[in-house]
Amino acid sequence: MSPLFRVKPLDRLIGDTERPDQQLRRTLGPIQLMLLGIGAIVGAGIFSTVGTAAAGGEHHVGAGPALVVSFLMVAVACGFAALCYAEFAAMVPVAGSAYTYAYATLGELIAWLIGWDLVLEYAVSNAAVAISWSGYFQELLRGFHVSIPAWLGTDFRSALQATAQVAQAHAAGTDLATLGAGILRDAEALKSAPHLLGLPIIFNLPAFSIIAIITWIGLIGIRETAFTNSALAIGKLVIIVFFLVLGACYVKPENWTPFAPNGLKGISSAAAIIFFAYIGFDAVSTASEEARNPQRDMPIGIIGSLVVCTVLYVAVAVVLTGMAKWDTLGNAEPLAFAFSALNMHWTAGIIALGAVLATTSALVPFQVGQTRIFFAMGRDGLLPPWAAKVHPRWRTPHITTILTGVFVAAFSSLANINELVELTNIGTLLAFALVAGGILILRRTQPDRPRPFRAPLVPWVPLAAILCCGYLAAKLPVVTWVRFFVWMAVGLMIYFGYGVRRSRLRKTPLVPA
Repeated sequence: MSPLFRVKPLDRLIGDTERPDQQLRRTLGPIQLMLLGIGAIVGAGIFSTVGTAAAGGEHHVGAGPALVVSFLMVAVACGFAALCYAEFAAMVPVAGSAYTYAYATLGELIAWLIGWDLVLEYAVSNAAVAISWSGYFQELLRGFHVSIPAWLGTDFRSALQATAQVAQAHAAGTDLATLGAGILRDAEALKSAPHLLGLPIIFNLPAFSIIAIITWIGLIGIRETAFTNSALAIGKLVIIVFFLVLGACYVKPENWTPFAPNGLKGISSAAAIIFFAYIGFDAVSTASEEARNPQRDMPIGIIGSLVVCTVLYVAVAVVLTGMAKWDTLGNAEPLAFAFSALNMHWTAGIIALGAVLATTSALVPFQVGQTRIFFAMGRDGLLPPWAAKVHPRWRTPHITTILTGVFVAAFSSLANINELVELTNIGTLLAFALVAGGILILRRTQPDRPRPFRAPLVPWVPLAAILCCGYLAAKLPVVTWVRFFVWMAVGLMIYFGYGVRRSRLRKTPLVPA
């Protein structure tokens, strides 16, 4: 077998977790793990991208009120993948998630590629979440009559796009108010921005700041991180229930007609976009090495969080599209907009608070998850040794935590949310498909290995996960695929330039550690 496809035995993967200098602290129980999943799942997706999925965007058409079907479609696809993740996480309680599972089943090269791909799901998605957090945080501040200068509250690309939309509206004689306050503020950023060497300075300061705070929390310990996440998750669930109860009183059934204005194309396109709203249950698997009883608790955390969030998402889709006409929801704060359109600005402020809590709690698991993936890759020698170093007091991978924080903070302060969401989706779909493929391989190569949790109906469940992920990926825009292949090409250059020569698996005998 080619060294590029040499697999790392499961016993050796588990043995590496027992090295004292690279040992994480096992402190998380089933409720904390489930809240970790809910914290990761309920975030920017439900508070931001749900509006674009309903109304449509630059590269796709919207689902309209049939958004509820899109949510159910994605829930089924994610359900198949969640069962596969649960089997792996209980059987191989090791940090690294899909990267680790690929290393045990598909070989080193595929493991590297999926590890590099997971940067899209964790670090890049966190940049998107931070941008959404910034929008809702500024909305909350405006409720207290406090405003951040426009050039410090958005990114350069969004400012350019908004300016172009305003210019088109002027040329067409369209009322600018129909564009939405968010677009008008982004356009103002380009006008009001100070200049350096002739270039406008536009920087998303709130997004940068929240990532810096989350990085510090992740640095000082997993127990503190879990407590923060649990508190935020409970708070946002309360506010989502508030939205559902109050919003149901203002539902107009006529807004649900036509139910699917763009047919199956709109439903499928929206499903590919709102897939971003479901990303997170797999983040629970990155905490396998920090769970007290992973064999029992990991499946509870992964599957339980997905079920709770699916129920919430379907309810939000029904109420939101009933409160406002579907084609008016294409903005960054659709839930708050639905109440603002009814002149209930005080309610919009409460929703903005919920979004701030939701997006903050969504940032925590992904920021922590990314550092654990880098930690696992460093432990295997595919990244430099410092990536696997653990702080002697906090027992966290402190160097990767800091570097990840710097990368995400810089990216979130400069990038555009829609492009980040689509790139995140394609990276996650690949990860889900490979994890499902790994289940098929291990069931054949190690059928007698103890499995504390077994995915049902194998091979049909993993095959269904692969097919569903492939279908959703095919619905993403061509430009997203191009960016994805460029990203993976960069990853291959790093692997063949560094990882292929430094791999611990290549340097040591292939025996259990």
